[in-house]
Amino acid sequence: VYGIPPEQIVGSSGKTSFEMRDGVPLLMKSPEINFIDDKAGKPVGIHQHIGRRPIAAFGNSDGDLQMLQWTCSGPGPHFCLYVHHTDADREWAYDRQSSIGRLDKGLDAAADSGWTVVDMKKDWNRVFAFGK
Repeated sequence: VYGIPPEQIVGSSGKTSFEMRDGVPLLMKSPEINFIDDKAGKPVGIHQHIGRRPIAAFGNSDGDLQMLQWTCSGPGPHFCLYVHHTDADREWAYDRQSSIGRLDKGLDAAADSGWTVVDMKKDWNRVFAFGK
């Protein structure tokens, strides 16, 4: 949909193993989970995928907090940003008390750490390419 090559996408994954069956090499997917791409699993998955600390991270919920903490605790230049979903008319709004997509601890960490917080309703002229 977005034209991003699959090898550049990190997400939750299941475990895979190598097997020989009747002389044929196979990769077998198992029902076991390799990691969940949420909360503490995000920096783990990124490390497993790229093998280094990112220099930039972008999130929109408390599920991204550990990824931003990991990214912005490294040496050298780095950038961390939260997109605060505040525009219920054009997209979806969630905040500290939301039942889904909660952004509470992340807002506090952003303020304490000097991360950028973008307010969707105030800062974006357009949310979707097809929108006004």
